[in-house]
Amino acid sequence: MVQDILKKNQLSVTESRLKILDLFLTAQGALAHADIEKKTGESFDRVTIYRTLQTFVEKGIIHHIPTTDNSVLYALCKEECEAGHHHDNHVHFVCDQCSKTICLEEVTVPQVKLPKGFNPRQAEMVVHGVCDDCK
Repeated sequence: MVQDILKKNQLSVTESRLKILDLFLTAQGALAHADIEKKTGESFDRVTIYRTLQTFVEKGIIHHIPTTDNSVLYALCKEECEAGHHHDNHVHFVCDQCSKTICLEEVTVPQVKLPKGFNPRQAEMVVHGVCDDCK
């Protein structure tokens, strides 16, 4: 599965890409750069992880999730995302108790009516609350 995703996106199969993509496939929510560093141990340096994440974003494999503290979280994209064209128009949920960030694929960001002359590029919506595990 992991190798298939890399090949589909015309990426060479490297140890770092395999390991990092596998982390996303098995994660229960979004991951931060620091989470990936911890889970890969000393296998890869920060630059390798950063470049791998950037490549995955560019190819439409993962997407950014906005945070209140301007840090970056990443999560797997839906299957219809591709290089340069993210279609992750869904809401993200952040649990106030366990801090887990979850993609709510079935809940789309509502259409926003903008004033004349304004052209939206991207809309993001984050809902804060208590997840089902913590309630």
